[in-house]
Amino acid sequence: MLIAGVDIGNNSTEVAVARIGAEVQFLSSALVRTIGLKGTLRNAMCVIDAVDKAMAAVSMTRNDLDLILLNKATPVIGDVAMETITETVITESAMIGHNPDTPGGLGLGQGVTVDIRDLTQTAPGAPCIVVIDGDVDFTQAAEMINAAAAKGVKITGAIVKKDDGVLIYNRLTSPIPIVDEVQHIDKVPLGMPAALEVARVGRSIEKLSNPYDIATLFELSPEETRQITPIARALTGNRSGVVIKTPKGDVQERRIPAGTITLVGETAKETVDVELGADAIMEKLARVAPLKEIQSQPGTNAHGMFERVRTVMAELTDQPVSLIKIQDVLAVNTLQPQHVLGGLAGEFTRGTAVGLAAMVMTQNIPMQRLAAKLKEETGVEVEIGGVEAEMAITGALTTPGAEAPLAILDLGGGSTDASIIHRDGTVKSIHMAGAGDMVTMLINTELGLDDPDLAEDIKRYPLAKVETLFHMRHETGAVEFFDAHLDPSLFGRVAILGENGPIPIMHDLNLNQIVNVRRKAKEKVFVRNALRALEQVAPGGNIRLIDFVALVGGSALDFEIPEMIADALAEYGPVLGKGNIRGCEGPRNAVATGLCLSRKGC
Repeated sequence: MLIAGVDIGNNSTEVAVARIGAEVQFLSSALVRTIGLKGTLRNAMCVIDAVDKAMAAVSMTRNDLDLILLNKATPVIGDVAMETITETVITESAMIGHNPDTPGGLGLGQGVTVDIRDLTQTAPGAPCIVVIDGDVDFTQAAEMINAAAAKGVKITGAIVKKDDGVLIYNRLTSPIPIVDEVQHIDKVPLGMPAALEVARVGRSIEKLSNPYDIATLFELSPEETRQITPIARALTGNRSGVVIKTPKGDVQERRIPAGTITLVGETAKETVDVELGADAIMEKLARVAPLKEIQSQPGTNAHGMFERVRTVMAELTDQPVSLIKIQDVLAVNTLQPQHVLGGLAGEFTRGTAVGLAAMVMTQNIPMQRLAAKLKEETGVEVEIGGVEAEMAITGALTTPGAEAPLAILDLGGGSTDASIIHRDGTVKSIHMAGAGDMVTMLINTELGLDDPDLAEDIKRYPLAKVETLFHMRHETGAVEFFDAHLDPSLFGRVAILGENGPIPIMHDLNLNQIVNVRRKAKEKVFVRNALRALEQVAPGGNIRLIDFVALVGGSALDFEIPEMIADALAEYGPVLGKGNIRGCEGPRNAVATGLCLSRKGC
């Protein structure tokens, strides 16, 4: 019998082709990108593509196959639920602080905002901050400020729409701090108290990034100081910033609560407030395990997230929403940039968030439909094989040097699976939400990239800072020199060291910041899930009783994940390494290989 074992993953689909008899003879393998959500009808296209590639490698076609054997694919969807979504951060305040490249002058200025055209009517002595729109060029602006200052008008700073900060500053008789590149200059309220600060090159502002200094400048009450805190946080790390007191009611605050979720297990039920964070959620989850369903509080952000997951799954699988159950969830603490409605230059603040990856349990109907679709398209008999985690451990046992008892961690795109096989051949497995896709989501969210493809590259490859056109400093600290100059677009930027050469990151992010976010995301997802999964399958929940652990799946090929998991497991003592399926596939193809081996002797 000629059989093709097919493993449909969230990101990739793998095939192993084997001739089955008393023994199993593997002939070829193939790997393609998964089309559509794992376990849905759209997968048919990539399965056919992968099968055709594997058969072509041995000069055969799909018509030569007797059977296509599919894994039981369980869809996993990741989403982010904010601890608090703040549409508008502050009451009775507006702010500017977008770190323009060319602010003028230095220091702190405080006064009332005045349109530059009204300087001639401004009384001497009262401090003021001039507002310069795009209709006044830098030469005119400097002349008008100098003329007003000569008459005794006390000008303490300027807010400018154009990129004219340095040009104006260089023409002034008395230096003042200037913030330019303010795109919404028309929204700056006039006649209102304001404070403006510009720091030296390489430094960041100190007064306007401290809520107590802002309170001192504006004589705020303790309650007003509490409300101004997000403004100070948003200005932290900026070279320049402005805070303006706005007319009462101009900027209102509206918050959508994160809400509570109820974790329903076989024998217990726990309710937890999402605002308490990921650790509280995971602690309650451990108490009710195994999880059967999650209920959420209507009208909250958590409810919206879980309903989105259910709705998407219902549409993709053509099932009623009521039949879609959340089988597992992974919660991690993260930070998410939030735009400040009171801002005048596209400002944002980093708000605390809880990232949730939800694994959805559906009936076998979608997989049965996929099998029927494949049979119709290929003319080959199609069946659904065994449990994914059990097939993975069967495939992992083909690694040279591996034998039972053996535990495996299958690190995929959407889920983390763990299995353990004992000497008597009994297998225990677990299927958990959260893997590579969630790491990508966290990187994309925390760095504010709004570019999942870039976040995926940051996850997969090491980084370097291109310091000159002839050398770069790797994230490890090592320096690499080049005989020919690098692409000029790389100069001064952090670069991703991809397979086809360095790729510049066109965002204002430093090397250490990106590396820290990437590593923390992997620790939160992969390391935490690895420990959680092994505890579930270990005898008595004791990881110390596991002697051998093999990593399989696409994420096992990551340049740093195996080392991070090895460090986390060091205190428990098992031998850990990347699997080498059939001695030639590395950590890939474990499930597809296991599917073929499950038919041995047929």
